[in-house]
Amino acid sequence: MSLTKSKALFAAWISLLSNIFLTVGKITVGLGFKSPSLLADGIHNAADVLASGASLFSMKISQQPPDDDHPYGHGKAEVIASALVAIILVFASFYMIIESCKTFFSPAPEIHLLPFLAGLLSLIWKQWLYLYTIRIGRQENSKGLIATAYDHLSDVYASIAVVVGIGCALLAQLIDISQLSFLLYGDSLAGIIVSVIILKMSYQMGKESIDILMDKNVAEEIIQQYEKRILQIPQVKRIDSIRAREHGSYILIDIRVSVPSYLSVQKGHDIALQIQTELMNDFPNVKEVFVHINPWVDQHKKNLDKK
Repeated sequence: MSLTKSKALFAAWISLLSNIFLTVGKITVGLGFKSPSLLADGIHNAADVLASGASLFSMKISQQPPDDDHPYGHGKAEVIASALVAIILVFASFYMIIESCKTFFSPAPEIHLLPFLAGLLSLIWKQWLYLYTIRIGRQENSKGLIATAYDHLSDVYASIAVVVGIGCALLAQLIDISQLSFLLYGDSLAGIIVSVIILKMSYQMGKESIDILMDKNVAEEIIQQYEKRILQIPQVKRIDSIRAREHGSYILIDIRVSVPSYLSVQKGHDIALQIQTELMNDFPNVKEVFVHINPWVDQHKKNLDKK
């Protein structure tokens, strides 16, 4: 296993173990001190445990070499995990919205300091986890780990809501002024706002995953970079077509190019190999390049020959 892949797997394990610890801690404190926002956040973290587990499992699968049944490799396993994370976030968001709305129709519970401290610890921890996993995920172009990082970021927003909500409730409870009684429900409103943000984030993640699973072409500016590099090879007279698609953490490219028709089959093969080698060397995330050679005839010379 390469050092870079080991770093990605280590980051996934850190995420999984952290989510387990936070889930147990928040649910325990939430139930013990009857804190609805912390309990909902704990259940949100329980969804993260499933997401982190899926990311970890998918990265192990994606590292397997190509085989007879999967000749293009197993890279899309991470994309499937990313889609799963998006689905989990959608359900967690709707759950948080429902739980937040319920609190508006029931008496506000007594607020304690420990839930506030638990939310603050979660906020700090999740912010560090996001910065750590997004850095490793981008370095390794790991879709699953990047999805996990954005999941950590959504938890940061949720923890902010918990800290602000419980903090406002504590303030209203300590000051005990009737004009500030509405602050007891501040966490409910914040929970709804955060849930909408999480829904937007899960939509973006899900859309990207679906695009990759549907073999959508990579961005046009990236295609233009490939074309520019190919046309630097003197024997390539024209690019007839080029398609490139993400396959998890790497890219597969299909190219049709025209070369002079008088070249030998061996020379055409050498040009195809040169295109493949130079693209893979210049663009590290390109793993496979399939090149089809077409014959090219100088139309001007052909017309002169006819005369």
